[in-house]
Amino acid sequence: MKVEIWSDVVCPWCYIGKRRFETALSRFEHADDVEVVWRSFQLDPSVAEGDVHPTLPALAAKYGRSEDEMRAQMTSIDELAAAEGLDYDLANGVSGNTLLAHQLIHLAAERGMQDAMKERLLHAHFEERTSVFDLDALVALGVEVGLDADEARAALIDRRFLPAVHDDIATARALGATGVPFFVVDRTYGAAGAQPAEQLLAVLDRAWADTHPVLTTAVPAADGCTDDSCTV
Repeated sequence: MKVEIWSDVVCPWCYIGKRRFETALSRFEHADDVEVVWRSFQLDPSVAEGDVHPTLPALAAKYGRSEDEMRAQMTSIDELAAAEGLDYDLANGVSGNTLLAHQLIHLAAERGMQDAMKERLLHAHFEERTSVFDLDALVALGVEVGLDADEARAALIDRRFLPAVHDDIATARALGATGVPFFVVDRTYGAAGAQPAEQLLAVLDRAWADTHPVLTTAVPAADGCTDDSCTV
């Protein structure tokens, strides 16, 4: 069973959603048969590459709210993140273009390190408050999870994974995603947003049940019980 998860590395709900999905997967009876694939999505592709700016005033302006209102909303998300074991400080965070970060995740996928790379980028951005936007920082993070520094640098410079990133984003739109995280199981079942672990588990259970029906074999009737009587 394949679970594809569209997300962005600067989306606070995406890291929360990742933790909730991991909780759901840990409770799923058939977890060993699940393939998880991280797909690219950009919350704000209009941000110029190299432009790193404080998140708080940018979001306040985008949504037409005061900075105090936006700070209060961010604090509430910090608290939800803490419930998942994450250490956020959104009001003091920065944002930027994530196109290079997504390309690095695709390289990591080819090397069997996609989940580790995704986790490292999210942790760096939200909990360490370090850059996930410039070439040198991304190469260093890639090396931490086991990528070759020269290969990572070359891949980001020549942008060989850029078409794959764009394909992910186009597929998300085709599937009806308007935001992230966006979970899709076998291209049949979907869940939008950082759903509680219980709801994500229910999606996994239903998808598994529908693709692995219980088969019964016709055999002669044997002793047993019905609703109102038992064979003696």
